[in-house]
Amino acid sequence: MAHFSHPRELETDAVRTAISRIRSTGAVIRAQAPVVRHVNDDAETWASMWRELVRLGAMPYYMFVERDTGARSYFELPLLRAFEIYRDAFSRVSGLERTARGPVMSTAPGKVLIDGTVQLGSGPAFALRLLQARKRSWLARPFFAHLDEHAVWFDDLRPVDGDRWFWEESHGDDDLTFDSMPA
Repeated sequence: MAHFSHPRELETDAVRTAISRIRSTGAVIRAQAPVVRHVNDDAETWASMWRELVRLGAMPYYMFVERDTGARSYFELPLLRAFEIYRDAFSRVSGLERTARGPVMSTAPGKVLIDGTVQLGSGPAFALRLLQARKRSWLARPFFAHLDEHAVWFDDLRPVDGDRWFWEESHGDDDLTFDSMPA
């Protein structure tokens, strides 16, 4: 897994040589990065980076929402804005460059993907799903959060269906270990 946050990082001879050498071993390179205000907070930056990664033989993998650790207010973006950047970047690239998933947050129950926004009877909402989860039964199950234009992390969201997320009421013995979690 490589980490590139801006297409400029892919312009140096050292990076291009490193990617070429790694690929010559037969390794597959996937690339991920957080979406960061003041660094890569526009669609064209992401589209350009994904195009160049594919040109160099690497596969775009994740657009992450930066983790909620430490002093981050200068770099954080509202989740709605992160989704708009992803959606707009995705629409600017070819199918070969559309391998990145995002925006994704690493949370306690697993990796939460923002699939989009929807209009429900209760109002606008984020459509979400878990790409990785602590329990198999949670994987790929759609769920919804009230659309909060100011939310910057999963903990800022509220479930549409009541006061708790479905996994907070879940019981069972289908726990996954981290070694067996699908990507």
